[in-house]
Amino acid sequence: MDGFGAFILGRNMYGPVRGPWPDDSWKGWWGDEPPNHPPTFVLTNHARDPLVMEGGTTFHFVTGGIHEAFALARQAAGDRDDKIGGGVATVRQYLQAGFVGSMHLAVSPVVLGRGESLLTGIDLPALGFTVTEHQDTAHATHVVLESG
Repeated sequence: MDGFGAFILGRNMYGPVRGPWPDDSWKGWWGDEPPNHPPTFVLTNHARDPLVMEGGTTFHFVTGGIHEAFALARQAAGDRDDKIGGGVATVRQYLQAGFVGSMHLAVSPVVLGRGESLLTGIDLPALGFTVTEHQDTAHATHVVLESG
């Protein structure tokens, strides 16, 4: 998580709550101190006040879509990078909008079920992506793709 000045997450990456927020009791999957301490912008259709956590993380709930979240994250990150942390639908939207310059995919040989497809219908070479690094480990194959 070092080197990043802001994060963007889809609402499903933040938590399992769907629809309007019933209350402020859900504070994310991580407990009181999330691992990503920079400001984190959560895409949602339902407004919620920012949530300040231990360790310095503040979750900002963005209702204006991917462009608003990207602008806020870029401003918060300053001269550091911003990271789109997922989920699949969020990454796909940012890829299709041309906002992704680098991707690190960790492919693990675990069967999880049907899930969502990350790259179906997305032509990475047409978007300018090439593989710049790859490494096999005991638990995953890591692939880094860069555009431009």
